[in-house]
Amino acid sequence: MSKLSEIAGLPEELLEFDKIEKETSQRIKIFTTTKRFRKLVTIIEGIAAKELETTAKELKHKFACGGSAKDRVIVLQGNHKEKVRQYLIESGYPSEIITVI
Repeated sequence: MSKLSEIAGLPEELLEFDKIEKETSQRIKIFTTTKRFRKLVTIIEGIAAKELETTAKELKHKFACGGSAKDRVIVLQGNHKEKVRQYLIESGYPSEIITVI
C-alpha cells in the first residue's frame, strides 16, 4: 500500500508537489563576481531552502569545483553560469524564472 499525503489524502505517486514548487518558486539569479585574489566565483540565488544543500552538492560534483551553500545562496568556484543554467533546466526548473547576469 502506498503512503498517503497528509495534505491531499491521495497517494504520493499521484502528486507532483516538487514540480509545482519549482514552477512557482521565486526567481533564480545566476551571476559571477570576484572574491579574494581576483578569483571568479559563480553565485546562485533563489533556490528553495530545502533543496539548497543537495543542489549545491550535485553542482559541485558535476562541475568538479569547490563551493558552499548558506543563507539561501550557492557559491561555486569558477565561472559556471551557462552550465548551471542548463543543469537547472534539466532538473525541472522552468527557463523563464532563471536569469543569468
